[in-house]
Amino acid sequence: MGYTIRLPPDVILRLAESSSGPIKPSGGPDDHHHHLKRGYRALGALTGGHNPYALLTGEYLRKEQMTMADVYFADLRARGPHDSRSRKIRRLFEAAGFGAVVRPGDLVAVKLHVGERGCDTFINPIFARQVVEKIKECRAHPFITDTGTLYAGSRMDAVRHTVTAIEHGFDYAVVGAPVIIADGIRGGYWSEIAIGGKHFESVRIAGGFLDAESMIVLSHVKGHDLAGFGGAIKNLAMGCAPPSGKAEQHVGRPLVDLDRCGGCGKCTRVCPQAAMTIVEGRAHLNPEHCVGCGDCMRSCPEGAIEFDWTTEIRPFIERLCEYALGAVLDKPGRVGYINFLQNITPDCDCVPWSDAPIVPDIGILASTDPVAIDHASLDLVDSQRGFAQTALARNHAPGEDKFTGVWDYTDARYQITYAARIGLGDASYRLIEL
Repeated sequence: MGYTIRLPPDVILRLAESSSGPIKPSGGPDDHHHHLKRGYRALGALTGGHNPYALLTGEYLRKEQMTMADVYFADLRARGPHDSRSRKIRRLFEAAGFGAVVRPGDLVAVKLHVGERGCDTFINPIFARQVVEKIKECRAHPFITDTGTLYAGSRMDAVRHTVTAIEHGFDYAVVGAPVIIADGIRGGYWSEIAIGGKHFESVRIAGGFLDAESMIVLSHVKGHDLAGFGGAIKNLAMGCAPPSGKAEQHVGRPLVDLDRCGGCGKCTRVCPQAAMTIVEGRAHLNPEHCVGCGDCMRSCPEGAIEFDWTTEIRPFIERLCEYALGAVLDKPGRVGYINFLQNITPDCDCVPWSDAPIVPDIGILASTDPVAIDHASLDLVDSQRGFAQTALARNHAPGEDKFTGVWDYTDARYQITYAARIGLGDASYRLIEL
């Protein structure tokens, strides 16, 4: 095994300033990344051209005595049966210490997204089976689970959700565990969990997750038009909340540009709450009915419906992270995470299609820390050269922010910052290669 240590950007800048003087922002749009690079150069100069991470790691660990989360990584190369992806998932389960997360007799929620009908880039059910079998080896009792959607679609209640799961291969014959939708038939099975957060005193978490003693969270890493990207944090936040909890996170409301609206009515047909109507040939939003899901925006062929991205993105991400915290508060040390960096598409698996991947397939990660595994996932995605002729409009070079290259108004890395701030996990990690 080999490993890499990753520190948060604010730590890099702070150490650079202590070594080379204050780094003053200029206020430009690329200011943060520009000065982060300056910080690396200053540290590199001090070490005579040696890897600045060596200095960063030693200085920071000596001064802060900081603990870092371990994130285990398996690439996708295979030259024999021992290198198959199924075998690697089993080895990641063992290396990440999930045998201590899952205890004999536990009911174990295997949280994953089965994909909206029409999507075909969700996690392979064969991969889910490997996790199920490892849980059974721990003499525990796994079940595949998720919650109902806020929008109208093939997973809006437990009946249709279960049918969609089976159509996508998540039935007992394939995965070896039953599918149980965690928030009940129509999303009414949930409890309030106190968190004392900035946005929420308490959050609504589906009862099926609270009934389980432990949980393994399987996340397909991909883009998202509000959160920037979806990984373990978003999987916890939206995936463990009933529709009413999802609505609490989506409190932002879209705006309609009447000059651009063509009055086609597509937004009225997709709105799950009938909040959109056509009045005098133009779309009209009733904010009292709107739940902020964004379906109208995605459906508009004229691009006439948008959120106020200057004010809505960061509060949305903060609400997302606070919900993720509430999803695991009752399970300290009893949750494991596996992120799949394959089929890295621009959109969430909630949309009923799958666009072309924006970067090559990378590998599979495992950790007991949701913040660290998502941070590692972002770094690995950004390290790739982006694909041309995809939704990736810019930032194709290795090291550039890929998800911002798709959704330029989003701020994916703020998930890491805020989640670490509220205690969901550690932003710093060791990447340990199997």
